[in-house]
Formats: sequence, structure tokens, C-alpha cells
Amino acid sequence: MTRIAPTALYQEVAERLRQRIFAHELAPGDWIDEQRLAEQYGISRTPLREALKVLASEGLVELKPRRGCYVTEISRPDLDDIFPLMAMLEGRCAGDAVRKAMPADVAQLSEIHERLESAADEGRIDAFFEANQEFHRKIQGLAGNRWMLSVIQDLRKVLKLSRLHSLSLEGRLQQSLGEHRAIMAAIRAGDAARAEKLMHDHILCGREALARMEAKAAKQA
Repeated sequence: MTRIAPTALYQEVAERLRQRIFAHELAPGDWIDEQRLAEQYGISRTPLREALKVLASEGLVELKPRRGCYVTEISRPDLDDIFPLMAMLEGRCAGDAVRKAMPADVAQLSEIHERLESAADEGRIDAFFEANQEFHRKIQGLAGNRWMLSVIQDLRKVLKLSRLHSLSLEGRLQQSLGEHRAIMAAIRAGDAARAEKLMHDHILCGREALARMEAKAAKQA
């Protein structure tokens, strides 16, 4: 574990902790040992506490009076609340992106989609996931609404706390690819309303896949 230089800002501390949380090295429900982390990074507890405040504002940790700081645990009701909101926001992004996209933008999206196709054909889930993230980020960028983008980014950070990955469900990768094909077709056709509806439904299908995984895990327990 590398030590953080004394001149580093609390944002760097926050980013290091954020990545450890996303990797589940600091798992949901874990207590944050401030003293141990400060010693590991070679810093005082002041920038560490400022970093934890940043992560708390993002919903990644919870600051509990007299108990300390804990990595946020995301529940089934949380997922039920988050996904419809994500669907509404990302659907709106897709519609706005179609209205604003130039031919070069559509070509870039097509190139990303081709990487999705290749990853799916080869069964490379990690590569598919990365291309999928890039596809969504590109659409959100084209929408050009920084406030909506900020909310989406914060919600996606919270979703990373989930231990389940819908693409690992049997059949979900091909299903997701089909949904992306339809979205891409609507974008190429310049059909903003259809792109918005398809993206909205695509996000909700992700929640349905997670629900199936939860049910399967419960049966095997």
C-alpha cells in the first residue's frame, strides 16, 4: 500500500477510498477504521475525515453519530427506488442526445456498439461491461445537461455497492445486446421518442435481471 504525500489533497484520499469501495475491498457494511487508514496513507485524520464527508455526500459511506463511519449497504428497496429514477434520467438523455447528435457523434456511438457486438460474440463479459459503460456515457455527454449527468453519475456510484452483476445472469448479456441494438437503431433513425422509451426500458430490464439473480441466490441458500 503506497503512502500519500503530505501535500496531497483530501480529494485524492477520497478517490483512493472510492476505488477500494467499488472493488469491495471495503465491503458494504464495513466499519471504516480511520486511525488505521490514516497510518496506512501517512496522513493526519483531518484530510481523511474530509474525504469521508465527500464519500458520504455521494452515498458511498454513512457517518453515524458516536459509532463512526460505515460503507453503505444497498438494500432491495434501495434498488427498487434507484432504477426507476435512473430509467427516467437516462431515457431523457437518450432522447436529448438524438436531438443534438451530429453525424460524427452517431458514428462514434456505432463504433462503441460494434465493440459491444464483438465482446458479446466472444463471451467477454468484462469487455462488454466496459463498452456498455462507454456507450451510456457517450449518450449522456451528447445530451449536454450537466445537472442530469451529475445525478446519474452519483446514482451509478451507489449502484456499484451492489454485490450482484446482472450481466452474469444466464442470457442477460444477449438480452442486453438486443436492447442496445434497438437503441442504436432508433438513434440512427433520428427517432428521439423511441430512443428515450427504449433506454428507459433497458435500465428497468437491468433491475429485473438483478431480481432474478436475487431469487436464484435465495433458492440456493
